[in-house]
Amino acid sequence: MVEQAEQVAPELDDAPQPAWLNQEEQDAWLGAAAIFLKLPGVLDAQLQRDAGLNLFEYFVLSSLSMAEGRSLRMSELAGLINGSLSRLSNVAKRLEQRGWMTREPDPDNGRYTRAHLTDTGWEQVVAAAPGHVAAVRQFLVDPLTSTQLRTLAIAGQRIVQRIAEEPRCVSECDPPGGC
Repeated sequence: MVEQAEQVAPELDDAPQPAWLNQEEQDAWLGAAAIFLKLPGVLDAQLQRDAGLNLFEYFVLSSLSMAEGRSLRMSELAGLINGSLSRLSNVAKRLEQRGWMTREPDPDNGRYTRAHLTDTGWEQVVAAAPGHVAAVRQFLVDPLTSTQLRTLAIAGQRIVQRIAEEPRCVSECDPPGGC
C-alpha cells in the first residue's frame, strides 16, 4: 500500500512530496484507526442495549458523576468529553428531558452555564457503569498485557498533547503537512 501511494502520487516539480509512511508507521496508523473506528461502536452498542444510552451520553453523565458536586460548566464538560458545545447542548436537552441532568446559570459568572447531574442521573450512571466497564475490559484491557496498556496510555497522552499544542490543525483547513 505504501508503494502504491508513491506510484499514484503525481510528481510535481516544485511541490514538496509528502513524507510517506513506512511499513511500521502504516501498521501503527491502521491499528490506531481500527481502534478509534471500531471500539466506540461496540461500546455504544453495549450501552444502548443495556442502559438505553449512547456512548456520548454516558460520557456526559459519567463526567458529571466524577466532578465535584456533580456539576461542571458546559464548556468544561465539552472539553472533557471532546465534544462541541452545540453537540453537548443537544445531548443535554435530551438528558434533561429524561430527568438525568439540569442546566442553570453559573452562580460565579452568569455568562456561563453549569450542568448538574440529578439524583436520577446518578442512579442511571451507577446502573450503566458495570456493563460499560465490563465491555471496556473485554475489548480493550483484557487483550493487552500490562506493558501494552502502559504503552497505550502513554501513546494516547502524547497524541492528545500534540493535538492540544497545535489547535490550528484541528480547526483550520491547512494543506497536508501544513501544520
